[in-house]
Amino acid sequence: MNYARSLLRLACLLACTLGVSPSAPAANHGPRPPNIIFFLADDLGRQDLGAYGSTFYETPHLDRLAREGARFTDAYAACPVCSPTRASIISGQWPQRTGITDYIGAPQPAGWKRNTKLLPAAYTDRLALSAPTLAKSLKAAGYATFFAGKWHLGPQGWWPENQGFDHNFGGIDKGGPYGGNRYFSPYDNPRLTDGPASEHLPDRLATEAAKFIAANQDKPFFAYFPFYSVHTPLMARADLEKKYEEKRQRLGLAEKWGREGARDVRLVQAHAVYAGMVEAMDLAVGKVLAQLDTLGLRENTLVIFTSDNGGLSTSEGWPTSNLPLRGGKGWIYEGGIREPLIIRWPGVAAPGSTITAPVSSPDFFPTLLDVAGIKPLPGQTLDGISLLPVLRGAATPERALFWHYPHYGNQGGAPAAAIRRGPWKLIHWFEDDRRELFNLANDLAEANDLAAREPARVAALGEELAAWQRRVAAKFPTANPNYAANLPNGRASIRPGSAEAALPKTKQK
Repeated sequence: MNYARSLLRLACLLACTLGVSPSAPAANHGPRPPNIIFFLADDLGRQDLGAYGSTFYETPHLDRLAREGARFTDAYAACPVCSPTRASIISGQWPQRTGITDYIGAPQPAGWKRNTKLLPAAYTDRLALSAPTLAKSLKAAGYATFFAGKWHLGPQGWWPENQGFDHNFGGIDKGGPYGGNRYFSPYDNPRLTDGPASEHLPDRLATEAAKFIAANQDKPFFAYFPFYSVHTPLMARADLEKKYEEKRQRLGLAEKWGREGARDVRLVQAHAVYAGMVEAMDLAVGKVLAQLDTLGLRENTLVIFTSDNGGLSTSEGWPTSNLPLRGGKGWIYEGGIREPLIIRWPGVAAPGSTITAPVSSPDFFPTLLDVAGIKPLPGQTLDGISLLPVLRGAATPERALFWHYPHYGNQGGAPAAAIRRGPWKLIHWFEDDRRELFNLANDLAEANDLAAREPARVAALGEELAAWQRRVAAKFPTANPNYAANLPNGRASIRPGSAEAALPKTKQK
């Protein structure tokens, strides 16, 4: 351990002796920029953590992280599906600017086979190599950069190592761990060597992250850990599945279903396999955080944890419930876009604090530049704001957040756009040019459409949304010349437990 780290530990011991918390706010972290660890879960709903109210899933490490940092109540993904949000985080831009507006691999309009009223808009299938990325910016400022997990932002040649990351463990074109034994070794992943038989993927990725931290402890580092978990295929360690099946029976939890459009929607968290996946993800976070503690790096490391879209509640196994939020992944309702967000930075984020400011995926890029003391490149477009003042207790500036999803989600959602300003949220559904208006302050479940009562507000928010769409050159769906109104529209539900639901799903997204 070097001399500076020894002094840091001595200071912590002295603080404890004097009865001062080592995490008490401090004005200065010293000349070295802080380390950054960014955890991004896949398909994890806001309600899937104990810190956000789950009583079935167990997430002790993330709950502790929330107690030691700031928990955001109104954090959003930039899109209700994965690739656009991931591109937004990495680029600091709305998905419409990158062109990645649907999950990469979704059918393009020319190959559209579903009987839907509209043809989805075309989208870009890779993040441009010329795009500024978080990793490129931090690497240029002297950070060691590391990637472990899911990439899903383009084919080979557009992988993490081509976008500023020094190391890439597992980041390829696929949207899930679909090779080999999937969540267990052998992985059949060209950027992740196989481990011993039955090695578990989240634990292996956490091990690689811990090794990277140890190897780079004497310089600033950026470790980006976008999990494959808890994306399909639904697979858990046998011991964890058994644990939660026993817990489900002990609590007497029964499945309960509602409807969202043409889809069944899960209303109770009681899926034992999914619960095991959530805990395994939490254990992986805990392994990485433990490494920080072991090496004395906790005090000068910013840790972020969030998700890329809402929990999967209307399709592909129906593993979780997002209640009280409406809908889930693939939907522009709150269940599809509102996320958990926890940020720990000792001396800056007050331990146990709750932040109600609405924030979104593009905010991470300017935040991390601010944290590292880096200026944006001349002419660089950043659509978010730095959250550093918010972490220090300042109010966020008044602004609107936007969504534009001109696609049909696999989970039942239809093409739509939305704007949130203050407590008001307007949704514009493109199929029938219909608008819904909700006041989230007193209707988090989006159960009471106020559009008919508030025509002036609908018009004002609609104009603001349209102006933003023009600014970001948003693409729109078009009429489908092959649509047949008397045939199923391609969004019908397969009920859980049916013969169809039991069929293998090799192309889940």
